Amino acid sequence: MAHRDQIGEKVKEARKSKGYTQQKLSKLTRINKTTISEIENGRFTGSFDIFERLLDEVGLQFEVVKKKHTLPDWDEIEALFAEKD
Repeated sequence: MAHRDQIGEKVKEARKSKGYTQQKLSKLTRINKTTISEIENGRFTGSFDIFERLLDEVGLQFEVVKKKHTLPDWDEIEALFAEKD
């Protein structure tokens, strides 16, 4: 599943591809422009209803998938535990 900032970027791309400004999308969805900005910047913590209305208007849908667990590469592990001078 994507993180909030990745979801926000997809929403922003979809909004722009439809030629909508945040203001126009706000009028179409009755969602405050500030809330739309929060969603697009990955800071939204509000209701799923608001999020769902916005996704519907820009032609996206919410999908739940099984979480994938990935391990870091060896080089990343070494960097995580490297001592700093």
